[in-house]
Amino acid sequence: MKHRGGNIFLSIDWVTVLIYTVLVILGWINIYSAVYDESHSSILSMSQRYGKQLVWIGIAYAIITIVMAFQARAYSIFAYIVYGLFIIALVLVLIIGTKTNGARSWFVITDSIKFQPAEFAKFATALAIAKIMSSFDFDISRLTFPCIKNMLKIVAIILLPAGLILLQPDMGSVLVYASMIFVMYREGLPGYFLGLIVLVIAVFISTLLYPLTVVITGLLILAELGYFLYRQRIVETAISTGVLVVLFGIMWGTNHFIMHDKFPLDRILLVSALVWSAFCLGFAYIKKNWAVAVTIFILMGSLIMMFSVDYIFHNIMTQHQQTLINVFLGVEIDPQGTGYNVEQSKIAIGSGGLTGKGFLEGTQTKFNFVPEQATDFIFCTVGEEWGFVGTTIIIALFLTLIIRIMWLAEQQRSAFSRIYGYCVASILFLHLAINVGMTIGMVPVIGIPLPFFSYGGSSLWSFTILLFIFIRLDASRDEQL
Repeated sequence: MKHRGGNIFLSIDWVTVLIYTVLVILGWINIYSAVYDESHSSILSMSQRYGKQLVWIGIAYAIITIVMAFQARAYSIFAYIVYGLFIIALVLVLIIGTKTNGARSWFVITDSIKFQPAEFAKFATALAIAKIMSSFDFDISRLTFPCIKNMLKIVAIILLPAGLILLQPDMGSVLVYASMIFVMYREGLPGYFLGLIVLVIAVFISTLLYPLTVVITGLLILAELGYFLYRQRIVETAISTGVLVVLFGIMWGTNHFIMHDKFPLDRILLVSALVWSAFCLGFAYIKKNWAVAVTIFILMGSLIMMFSVDYIFHNIMTQHQQTLINVFLGVEIDPQGTGYNVEQSKIAIGSGGLTGKGFLEGTQTKFNFVPEQATDFIFCTVGEEWGFVGTTIIIALFLTLIIRIMWLAEQQRSAFSRIYGYCVASILFLHLAINVGMTIGMVPVIGIPLPFFSYGGSSLWSFTILLFIFIRLDASRDEQL
């Protein structure tokens, strides 16, 4: 490999920098168009969002200079410290932060200067994950006790900031942390763990749509079917099922005849399933069958999650978020309320046709038919004014950036740099997929920015730091960090 030492300026991947710059400029142009005011046409008008965003862009390039000034090794050495500082920030924002749109997630210094720790915690978490996964003898490719212990370490690093952000609550930012599963998959995580993500989503949606007794029963049937297909022993499966039925019969009888139906049926079924799962888990541990043990552990987690979903949905999510999910799942029809945003967004994008209406000619955005059109719904401005051609170009630019980051990650000699690169690509991809998806009605509207496009200093700066730390690492790719 060609030596990349010496002048850092010559070692920078300028293609990635160019794509970043183009996206930032296009983002600012669309913010200008989305909130354009003829009485404040100057691009430097600080009373308008486009004027403020231009300042944020200038600060972003100053941040780039600082990020690139550090030695690449410093990001590995101080990874845990950076992670710890932002964990402290996430705790403090819950105590002294300002509540905005139902979420206590901002430090407000002045009306124009705000700081959202949740945005910056993404790159801090990526650094911590890269640090621990690049450590000596770190392996997650097999279902052995050391590998499972390593998996739990990664899960803990992810869940700590995600849990604190959930308390704000900011469901959009929490969801971003699920992207780390792709990083773990690249580093050897067995493919069926991706199926676990699908299971979690299925359990969440099913719990919202159907009675708990139905969902629990369905999950238990799937568990027994999976056990039979894995072991292919009908006697063991029959005994296992019999134990479950007997447990349920005993608990139901106790509740009905002695407790006089004190507990609802779904809770009786849950307790029976958990006791049965604990029995199976202990048996699998004795037999040292780690595959079955992990499967039962996942089943127990799914059962607990069902009851957690109800609590989170009704006690942590805001009424607005609940309605958004219900509208998306078809439980509610609200074309004039929550569903209005998505309908207007789809109308705006559809009205753009092939080539769009032209710059500053978007009627849906110009007359504020689309709420949050400079932030969460910035993509509808692209669709209306630049049409199918424009949206295709923007998505192609994002995908080119993501693919190039992955390609560069594979060129790294350092495991730390490679893993961090995949963290960057995964976070950007999830943001892109969810933001575009919610503007066209394919995913619930959860409030997640489009990288480098959506208005806001915290968003722009955090994505800039996230990306340029990797560019700095790549510039020193021959070094062992």
